[in-house]
Amino acid sequence: MATLNLKDLGLESVVAAAAPAPKEVAEKRQPQKDAQGRSYGTGRRKNSVARVWVKPGSGVVTVNGCKFEKYFARETHRMIIMQPFETTKTTGQFDIICTVVGGGHTGQAGAIRHGASRALDKFEPELHLALRKAGFLTRDPRAVERKKFGKHKARKSTQFSKR
Repeated sequence: MATLNLKDLGLESVVAAAAPAPKEVAEKRQPQKDAQGRSYGTGRRKNSVARVWVKPGSGVVTVNGCKFEKYFARETHRMIIMQPFETTKTTGQFDIICTVVGGGHTGQAGAIRHGASRALDKFEPELHLALRKAGFLTRDPRAVERKKFGKHKARKSTQFSKR
């Protein structure tokens, strides 16, 4: 049994119109910098919001006007903040200036990491793929569950009494 196609029926113009056009080369993203040569990124985690500026420098990190070693006492929080730079192998090449409000120290560290990743992505668009693969450009949606009425906490019920 022979199959018919549109060319056999003399409808070459339909075939040409249905064929996808060759993909145009996507334009390369341009770095976004302000007048002082900085890039900006907003980071969010739980209830924390961080405004982060990244500029070329010696690796100094300032959080709310303090050195980040003083602001974040735990080594894990400092490690979380530096993850985007370690992943992209740019440790010590950028200065980070950020202001962060809301939440606790863990949420604030996560917000700074998210904001620094976004700012780094704007400063050097070539780093986008590495940051995306590591998951640093995606906002972490986990947050505290709200308390429901009739419950002690979000899910904890009253103690069951048989009699």
